[in-house]
Amino acid sequence: MIVALLNQKGGVGKTTLALHLSGQWAREGKRITLIDADPQGSALDWSQQRTREGLPRLFGVIGLARDTLHREAPELARDADHIVIDGPPRVAGRMRSALLAADLVLIPVQPSPLDGWASAEMLALLAEARIYRPQLLARFVLNRCAARTVIARETAETLADHDPPLMSATIGQRVAFADLAQSGRLVFEADDNSAAAREIAALTAEVGRLAP
Repeated sequence: MIVALLNQKGGVGKTTLALHLSGQWAREGKRITLIDADPQGSALDWSQQRTREGLPRLFGVIGLARDTLHREAPELARDADHIVIDGPPRVAGRMRSALLAADLVLIPVQPSPLDGWASAEMLALLAEARIYRPQLLARFVLNRCAARTVIARETAETLADHDPPLMSATIGQRVAFADLAQSGRLVFEADDNSAAAREIAALTAEVGRLAP
């Protein structure tokens, strides 16, 4: 399965989710390649930091920040159980290529009206891609979510009847993600029973059930 994490809006947590989805699958014994399609190269930076820290490699990370993902990702998928694409913000050509490559698109959004407005552009690109890939699956993922806040509840309610639908699993606003990323670690490596690790495991399991 090729999973692309995409949103036109930056700062919604695409890289964090891409890394943790890849890591969770890898610890379950899956062969994973993460494609860093963002010109900022944050996933590549994370991988290099992990090497500097002397940590074992969990999965491969390669940089492909170009408009040929729809041709290259399927080739890479032959040697992997799953491909995860960390997509770019506001690069329409690269976004279209990632959409054409993917089996499933995850659209991370934060509980904010601004994220809802920005995702409208993403949905337009998704509709365009479905002309060529009518079987393309897509889901919203509520990320950096303080579950008990009014705005988080309102965002979840707004997306509940939306197309694409909202994943049941949500990811909280947890400092562990940022703190551990500085040393190239994932949350389950620090505490396998933490709330953050449990949320990632639940999201990964739900994504796996969507596999074509």
